[in-house]
Order: sequence, then C-alpha cells, then structure tokens
Amino acid sequence: MMRLEELKNFALIFLAALVLAACANDREPAQNMIDDILAAIAAAPDAAKYVPDQLNDVQTKYDDLQTALTAQDYKGVLARGPALLSEAQGLAGVAAAKKAELTKQLNDQWSSLSSVVPQEFTSIQSRIDMLSQKKNRNLAKGIDLDAAKSAFGEAASLWSKAQGAFGNGNMDEAVSTAKDVKAKLDSLVGTVKVDLPEGSAAPSAAPAG
Repeated sequence: MMRLEELKNFALIFLAALVLAACANDREPAQNMIDDILAAIAAAPDAAKYVPDQLNDVQTKYDDLQTALTAQDYKGVLARGPALLSEAQGLAGVAAAKKAELTKQLNDQWSSLSSVVPQEFTSIQSRIDMLSQKKNRNLAKGIDLDAAKSAFGEAASLWSKAQGAFGNGNMDEAVSTAKDVKAKLDSLVGTVKVDLPEGSAAPSAAPAG
C-alpha cells in the first residue's frame, strides 16, 4: 500500500497535471481571441485619422491582453477579451461616422468659399484696374498698386491650387487652401479700399475636427 506521504505527492502531481491540462485547453481560445482583436483593429484603417483617442484606448487594452497571454494568463485573456473585441469591431463604424460628419463640414465650407471667393476676386480686380488708370491717380495715392497686384496674383495662384485639390477629391487641402486665399483677399480689400457687395463675406464654419 502507498504511504500517506506518497499519496499526498501523487495528489499534488495529479492536480498539477489537471491545471496544466486546463491551461493547455485555454491557450488556443486565448490566442484566437488575441488574433480576432488584432484583425478587428486592422479592419479599421481610418480610425487613426478620425477617432485616434478610441483607437489608442483599444490598442492599450490589446497590449495588456498580449502581455497576459505571454504570461500564460489565458483565463484573464478570455475574461477580458470579448469586451475588447466588441470595442475593436466598433472602431470601423465609429470612424466611418466621424469621417462622414467631417466630410459634410468640409463640403459646406467649400460651398461657402467657392461662392464668396470669386466675387471677391472680381471686386478687387475691378478696383485695381480702376486705380491703375491715370485719371484716378489721386484715388490711388498711398496705395502700393504693384504690391497689391503681386498679392492678387499670389491669391489667384492659390485659388487654382484649391480648385485642383477639390477636383481631385482632396477636401482637406481644398478648404485649407481656400481659407488662405480668403485671408489674402480680405487683406487686399483693406489695402485697395474695396467696397464689397453685401453678402460677400463667407459665414464662419464649424472647425473640421
């Protein structure tokens, strides 16, 4: 017969074997969970641009789970994994919604600027042409027309760039450049003393971010 001490040792070995078997059974599901979360993050490429804070939160939690997996805490991975997987799978939808919101804001801003800027160009060009005439020399007194013409040309070049960006679907660049054009034209309005037609000022738009 086995002595009591031998029985205790046998029991400990048996329990250890059971624990190892349980761990082995949990290892594959835990690894699969990690892989599924990583795949969900990869399926949301726009998240970095449109919802960076949420993406960073998910990635931090993912790193923690990866550490737990390395430490063979498979039960911990399986306990926390499902909630994180749900968050990761939601990234693509949240990013798409934010992208749509910002795209609408950019489209609204472009619509406003593309209406106002050409009117301002026309008014400033007419004013510069008028001031350039000899008979209006007194009106042009104190105005550096050469500098104004140069600034006007720079604004026109930028406007072409903005329109090109819009044509290529790059709304971020189109709106940003159009705002630079508007700022240059507004400065010229004061320089050459243009009386702009009513309603030529672009309404302020909500920031795209």
